[in-house]
Amino acid sequence: MTIQHLTTMTSPTGTSRRRRILQGAGLVAASALMLTACGGGDGGAEGGSEGGEGTTAAAGNTLERLQEEGTITVGIAGEVPYSYLDGGEPAGATVAMHEKIFADMGIENVEAELVEWNSLIPGLNAGRFDAVSAGMSILPDRCAQAAFSDPEIMYTTTLMVAEGNPLGLTDLDSVKEKMDAGERVNLAVLAGGIEAGYAESLGLDVQSVPDAQTGMDTVANGRADAFAMTAISLNTLAEENPDAGVETTDAFVQVIDDVEQIGAGGTVFRQDDTELLEAYNEALGSVTESEETYLEVVGDYGFTAENLPPEDLTTEQLCAGELG
Repeated sequence: MTIQHLTTMTSPTGTSRRRRILQGAGLVAASALMLTACGGGDGGAEGGSEGGEGTTAAAGNTLERLQEEGTITVGIAGEVPYSYLDGGEPAGATVAMHEKIFADMGIENVEAELVEWNSLIPGLNAGRFDAVSAGMSILPDRCAQAAFSDPEIMYTTTLMVAEGNPLGLTDLDSVKEKMDAGERVNLAVLAGGIEAGYAESLGLDVQSVPDAQTGMDTVANGRADAFAMTAISLNTLAEENPDAGVETTDAFVQVIDDVEQIGAGGTVFRQDDTELLEAYNEALGSVTESEETYLEVVGDYGFTAENLPPEDLTTEQLCAGELG
């Protein structure tokens, strides 16, 4: 299978699959998070009806068309280690996953378009690409705009801070404590990221950045005291930039209104592309059926067995904003 980058639209493994179900953690999404949403803001759901009726006419036979053409185009957001460009070529865990899954579906080639995070769902619904390959969080407001695959990735949150962590920050609660005490803490979040929703629910003032690289640069340059994003993304970014003068805190699961906010992401399709989604979910099972098969695909990108969703976690539960 070949992976090609088409257009930059903006500048910028054998044990059985785990059966545990996130003990002590509810998946009830706070209503405030519905408005923002992984990274994830509504993560591109805002304006997600872009394309309107124009996408419906072409949607019915998308699977057949892609199989006949042998090529699918996915939207990526340049977030390491999910999907990004490496030397001009698409790379990352979700790209590797799609390289296998779409080939199993009879679609041999994957081409990618790089867009800003907030443009992923609007671009999908406008017909600019056929799926979103970004490990996007499955949240109710996004489910209203697009169709999500079965859960593919679990993740936690971390803060990127200046080397030495001068403010002693540990999580978003520590940021809130300092702000409430009158201290000035400049917090950066990914525009459209789920951490933006956490911050809003906690009543935190934030500055938005378009991508992870900008977030790191903002901390490194002293324009922000912390940058909140998914732990695997920021840990990878810090490791790859040892001279940036930044570090990351321990990963944490944010609590909102006494509910742990457990994140799970998937691949995104247009709502009318039901045959494509069903075929994808069937092929996805060969990847997520065990830790061994999962890590064979995504292990090279820093993902571990902890990132494999439990088998009893469903997209329907996540889209409903609760754990049944």
